[in-house]
Amino acid sequence: MSFKYLNPKKAPVFKDRFTTKVNEQIKRYETGDKGEVGIVGLPFSKSSISASLASDAPASIRRALGSVTTYSGERDRDFADVPVLDFGDVPAHPTDGRENLVRMETSVREMIESKTCERYIMLGGDHGVSFPSISAFQKQFGRVGVIQWDAHHDLRNLNDGGRTNGTPFRSLLEAEIVRGEDLVQIGIRDYANAKAYADYARQQGVHVYTMGDVEGRGILPIVAAELKRLKEHVDIIYLSVDMDAVDQAYAPGCPAIGPGGLTGRELLSSVASAARDPLVKAMDIVEVDPSKDFRDMTSRLAAHVILRFMYT
Repeated sequence: MSFKYLNPKKAPVFKDRFTTKVNEQIKRYETGDKGEVGIVGLPFSKSSISASLASDAPASIRRALGSVTTYSGERDRDFADVPVLDFGDVPAHPTDGRENLVRMETSVREMIESKTCERYIMLGGDHGVSFPSISAFQKQFGRVGVIQWDAHHDLRNLNDGGRTNGTPFRSLLEAEIVRGEDLVQIGIRDYANAKAYADYARQQGVHVYTMGDVEGRGILPIVAAELKRLKEHVDIIYLSVDMDAVDQAYAPGCPAIGPGGLTGRELLSSVASAARDPLVKAMDIVEVDPSKDFRDMTSRLAAHVILRFMYT
């Protein structure tokens, strides 16, 4: 039977013939596909030290990509011709944390080994997903430089609780997957960390920029200087964007919100600046908790971060 108005195969969404939404250009991966950017969801947050449903973020961020277009007015360019492949989400084991680390690393590695895309985006999840994800890139490409936007060092000890969303970079350093001098932390916030972890960062040679440094030097000069330095000795650069680096006014949907962070514009402009470098091959976005968000503000900001990475 045919219907005059109903279409059981499609949602009743308004469509402007001249406008392309970002989600319309993203294609589910099938064998043989080729793309510019690959996306994979890492919906894991059971290791969070604070109550978190960041495991729901990949779905929320994908929905937010349906609210933005492929056209950049500032550059007067439509990016609808950039092919983007979605590899889906890694299924979580309900109880086995170690198994989940294996699943994430294996899935990211397999995505890379498919050689279908030039660059990759990992949708977390809490920040614990960076450990298996960066591990996969290191095994495939060699020496990895990491630029981390974050309010926290995420260098907590592993004795108090094991591997959590507060330990990914401690884990990477101790496993010698990332060298201390190859890790850059931007946006570290006052009264949000412990002295022991600031001392550990200094001992390991981590390049740390506090919010005071951002205010004094400007975030774009910091990113430019660190890109130049990293490029002298790493094989690829990986961006790790913890959304709690952003002030709570712009990103209320994070488990560890706080005042005094980056503006949304500072985050977007600095990610865009970094993503333009050809050595930048990957980015993760973590610590978005849709259950704590207001009108999807944080997921929408994360979607714009993706645009700045995809459309360079």
